[in-house]
Amino acid sequence: MNKVIVIGAGMVGSAMAVDMALNHEVTLTDISPSRLEKIKKSHPQIHIQKLDVTHKESLQNQIQPFDLVICAVPGFLGFETLKSIIEAKKNVIDISFFAENSLELDLLAKENNVTAIVDCGVAPGMDNIILGHYNEIMKLTDFECLVGGLPKEKKWPFCYKAPFSPIDVIEEYIRPARYVENGHEVVREALTDCEYIHFDKLGTLESFNTDGLRSIIHTMPHILNMKEKTLRYPGHVEYIKALKESGFFDKNYIEVKGTKICPLDVTSSILFKEWKLGEEEEEITVMRITLKGENSLGQIEEVTYDLHDEYCHSTKTSSMSRTTGYTATAAANLFLEGLFSEKGVFPPELVGRHRPCFEYFLNYLKERNIHYVKKSRILEK
Repeated sequence: MNKVIVIGAGMVGSAMAVDMALNHEVTLTDISPSRLEKIKKSHPQIHIQKLDVTHKESLQNQIQPFDLVICAVPGFLGFETLKSIIEAKKNVIDISFFAENSLELDLLAKENNVTAIVDCGVAPGMDNIILGHYNEIMKLTDFECLVGGLPKEKKWPFCYKAPFSPIDVIEEYIRPARYVENGHEVVREALTDCEYIHFDKLGTLESFNTDGLRSIIHTMPHILNMKEKTLRYPGHVEYIKALKESGFFDKNYIEVKGTKICPLDVTSSILFKEWKLGEEEEEITVMRITLKGENSLGQIEEVTYDLHDEYCHSTKTSSMSRTTGYTATAAANLFLEGLFSEKGVFPPELVGRHRPCFEYFLNYLKERNIHYVKKSRILEK
């Protein structure tokens, strides 16, 4: 039995710890003892340890006894935490979605004989894995990913809830969005190019630019058109733009009645309550991946994968925790079973390019009732 340590006991980290504990000896860590005790109470087989990842020496010491590290810390802590794990010579699966380029750590990982699979969630994550596979069997010209997590019950004004920290969500809204058009990288403000898209089970949603392409800008430069857009209920973008333009997301301190405050910190604190997903609150993850290019028969083919996943009543696990966390635990088990052992930093598209890995991910998720439904059509012969 392998010994696995999960860093971060939020909703996603906890879901991963529970899933990994089905077949491995798992230790869950967090800076919050109350979070850990809560998981221990419902899942006594999981060991718990308090851990502050900002204390580098403690972090590196605590992870030494383990065969694999799974990292689920907030994005602003992600890059340095991953770097510390690699320097400690420990193999790692990471879903912290930090702003920095993880490929900058590739040489460090190779020097330390480490396998690091990063960005391994739903998106980035499964969309990359699917892209990696089809890049091997088609001459792709186009890739698009539309993705969002939505509450089942709409609450005005934002109609939004998430298992993530508000600060991570806001980062998506303020970070410039990069996409590729006609072979050229384009940088635009987030929340732009709003379009309305129909989904059979949900009706009309709005999509808008966010910086979701991440590593594939570097690993798939031959694909002429690539774009990732976030999905929300109609109206969400307008309210977020109003906050953004009014200065509520500013990081520069202002003085209020003699006290210096950071507007972003205040906004995050307010939105934490507004956006916090209740432990048994029902929500939905929706994603549509569209790929276009020339297939092996010389035909222009369009392939789509649709995901519609909802809160799981039997395990009391949120959809976003399931679809994000179980992609990461699939990567963890895939690594522990020896299906992928290359050394360095690997975004998911570089793992999914191997057919056995691609099939492993889909089957692992299917076993947990997470289904990616494929459709294809020939556009030209």
